Amino acid sequence: MKRDVTGLIIKVKKYAPAADTSILQRAYEFADQHHIDQKRASGDPYISHPVAVANMLADLKLDIPSIATGLLHDTVEDTSATLEDIQNEFGEEIAYLVNGVTKLSRIELQSNDNKQAENFRKLVLAMAQDIRVLLIKLIDRLHNMRTLHYLPSADSRKRISLETIEIYAPLAERIGMFTVQEQLQDLSFAELNPEAYQSIMLRVADFHEKGQDIVQRVIEGLKGTLSEGSIDCEVFGREKKPYSIWRKMQRKNVNFEQLSDLFGFRIVTTSVADCYQALGLIHSSYLVLPQKFKDYISTPKPNHYQSLHTTVIGPKGIRLEIQIRTTSMQEIADRGVAAHWQYKQEMTSNDGKRFRWLRSLLEIMDQAAGAEEFLEHTKLEMFQDQVFCFTPKGDVINLPQGATPIDFAYAVHSDVGNSCKGAKINGRLMPLRTEIKSGDQLEIITSKNQQPSPTWEQFVVTGKAQANIRRFIRSQQRDQFTRLGRSIYASELTADQRKVLEEHKESIYKTHGIHNESEFLSFIGEGKITIRELKHKFFDEGPMEDDIKISKSKVSSKKSVEIKGLVPGMAIHYAGCCHPLPGDKIIGIITTGKGVTIHNSDCETLHKYEEEPHRWFDVSWGDTGNTQFKGRVFVMLENKSGSLGSIATIIGKSGANITNIRVLRRLNDYFDLLIDVDVTDKDKLFDVIALLRTSSIVHSVERH
Repeated sequence: MKRDVTGLIIKVKKYAPAADTSILQRAYEFADQHHIDQKRASGDPYISHPVAVANMLADLKLDIPSIATGLLHDTVEDTSATLEDIQNEFGEEIAYLVNGVTKLSRIELQSNDNKQAENFRKLVLAMAQDIRVLLIKLIDRLHNMRTLHYLPSADSRKRISLETIEIYAPLAERIGMFTVQEQLQDLSFAELNPEAYQSIMLRVADFHEKGQDIVQRVIEGLKGTLSEGSIDCEVFGREKKPYSIWRKMQRKNVNFEQLSDLFGFRIVTTSVADCYQALGLIHSSYLVLPQKFKDYISTPKPNHYQSLHTTVIGPKGIRLEIQIRTTSMQEIADRGVAAHWQYKQEMTSNDGKRFRWLRSLLEIMDQAAGAEEFLEHTKLEMFQDQVFCFTPKGDVINLPQGATPIDFAYAVHSDVGNSCKGAKINGRLMPLRTEIKSGDQLEIITSKNQQPSPTWEQFVVTGKAQANIRRFIRSQQRDQFTRLGRSIYASELTADQRKVLEEHKESIYKTHGIHNESEFLSFIGEGKITIRELKHKFFDEGPMEDDIKISKSKVSSKKSVEIKGLVPGMAIHYAGCCHPLPGDKIIGIITTGKGVTIHNSDCETLHKYEEEPHRWFDVSWGDTGNTQFKGRVFVMLENKSGSLGSIATIIGKSGANITNIRVLRRLNDYFDLLIDVDVTDKDKLFDVIALLRTSSIVHSVERH
């Protein structure tokens, strides 16, 4: 095994002759000593794994601390060595990197899913400080995937493969390490779907054997075309990887035989000018497929990937996907961020736009309610194909396919997203749910009085936008529940009772895991703690016979709770069975975790709650001002041309606004409608009903 570390040092000396490789010798000896009695699942000495990781890092031409970390990365987790030992022996930088890539298996959480989410959250925090943490972690994962078949547990193999393909492969793509990404995907695919993998491998081998002549003919043809323009270049051809083929088959819903672009070709030139000249020569010699050209040289991907992509028709009508790039672009495409030396400096320099996605993950982490929600949003952020759009100043913003102006606003800054009022796309004012296309220029219109709408979550696609919107909704819900709880607490308890509860505050808080008064009131508003529960415990008030027999027509004489100022959908909800309006006598029904649902006091569905008196309490409207509420009317309308238009005109003249029309039944002479209208109160709805009754085409109308 010592020959391996000698080979490692020779490999490093070739690209970094001045490097102090004695650290690698010491790191190897330290790791070998601490892993001395350990074996891999394959039966090999455990030291074979860190040595392999270190060699793979050296293949990427990483620096000495990174390679030393490759040798040491499992010592803290799997041996008696401590982080202090690493720091004392190898210094603070290597200790930091080792700590960053340690697997964090000591975290005690409730489920494997939660553990995976928490581990990933910590990985993001670590790589935000030093991107080398991610590089080492990816190589560690790649070597583990190469030896995954030695694990005896099929469940463990599938769990690790799923985590790899969902988390680590997209991360490799994000930092431009496409070779690592492809290997992680194919190794995971082989474990998760072995039948599909083997089938594709057999077909690729057969196609490769039959199509080898075609590949050579295409390469010679491209070389001949480019030589006419005196382009100094190399031309390569290769078939696509199994997972890439399988995804394309799934995405396009086609079988293997229907795929026409299994081979890709790469032209590597010496200059950017030659790239564009080569493109011109190819386009003048082959039939070009429209809308298949992408210029990632003038507009690089977020990971700094640069290349020209085009698709043309080659021999026998075969589609040829061609990439054109320079030698330096090829190096970045192969090694990604590993091709750059100044890792920390890049994170803080003007070139930090390259890591905009990483900052986005950090912001998502800050907004998410927990590790699992963060993992959910992160998958959204990393998995989708991207579009490139522009700010008014010309800065490039990359977003997932299907992104909207709201996603764009949050990508610019969280404050811009939170205050987004409207958006101009290419100079035209467009709806906020408009889907952005590559090349669009967006200008976000903001307002200090604007707040995120809960409806935005229905159409945004980025994790960052969803996390911010959800955080706002959670914050508003807490405020609403606290206000409602304060009103319930004041109206349902006497001053003396509140004084007694104040004396028992600490025990109440401890029982329910509450930290402060605001949270206590929020629990009451949310229905997690009921007034009946408090009375029963501290004032010895059990369920009363009269309470159990409470009827929907009986309302307590106590001071009612005003619901003014509470936002529908937050702490209160208006029942869809009776559509209460200001002016109606109302009753509140508390539902744990949801707050209060407002019903008309004569609503027929209230009988369901007759055996649950603790959920009933009195509410009143308060001053609702010009707030709009949904009223519903049932209309029997004459079936003739223009009837619906006439109804809409009548309702419009009343000053109400139609929000929905549903046809319940349609016969030869008439049809039945349910019409929802926005009105300020019950009297306004009755005005609408009265006007409808004056029309000769309306047979009957009543509130529903």
